[in-house]
Amino acid sequence: MTRATRLDELRTSFGERSLEETQRRREVTALFDRIAPRYDLMNDLMSFGTHRLWKRAFVRRAVRRLGPRTGTVVDLAGGTGDIARALRARLPGQKIVVTDPSEGMLAEARRRSGAALDYVQAPGEDLPFADNSVALLTLSFGLRNMTDPAAGLREVARVLEPGGVFALLEFSRPDPWFAPLYGLHARHVIPRLGGAVARDPGAYRYLVESIERFPARADMQREIAAAGLKLVEERAFVFGVARMQIAEKT
Repeated sequence: MTRATRLDELRTSFGERSLEETQRRREVTALFDRIAPRYDLMNDLMSFGTHRLWKRAFVRRAVRRLGPRTGTVVDLAGGTGDIARALRARLPGQKIVVTDPSEGMLAEARRRSGAALDYVQAPGEDLPFADNSVALLTLSFGLRNMTDPAAGLREVARVLEPGGVFALLEFSRPDPWFAPLYGLHARHVIPRLGGAVARDPGAYRYLVESIERFPARADMQREIAAAGLKLVEERAFVFGVARMQIAEKT
């Protein structure tokens, strides 16, 4: 599968299939509604638990970049709320909002976090927040699932206040020597796990294919800059399988 070089190329891409944008949005939302109850368990199995270490480092660096700044914190495409709960532990006095288009995912987040967080059901391309109103926005493994991810980045820039922090954690292109090994795991192990554990191999086949299509490091640097954000920090995890990119709104 050819890796995209621009986020706009993902607008009609549903893994290896091509879909009209409205249909793609429906398909992706329905997929996450279905797999929500076993989503975190599958992440543990697929990554051998390493996603928790990535997310711990991600939250630590995002909060450090935020510094003494106070204000609303948004976890975009926040799923079951694991990032938001970690943010709550480090930012006890601030409002933290989990935003996700999937009601199934938000139901899991509410069940696990209750009144500790706020919850908003909305797509990343159309956020119900005022201009310049968010101090920190995190986005973990959700950008590639937006129908129009470039528009999602522009929304991030719109809602962030000047000096606000955007922290992105996404899959990326693994180092060349490691890519074949990771490819075998992704193509052959993950869909089988999805069938056995989540009872939805098709959903995890799509997720693997969406990872393979997502733009690599340099392309994402350009996309972040095009949205009006200044990249200030990067870190790769597990030989480039995942990458953290932190930016600020100038």
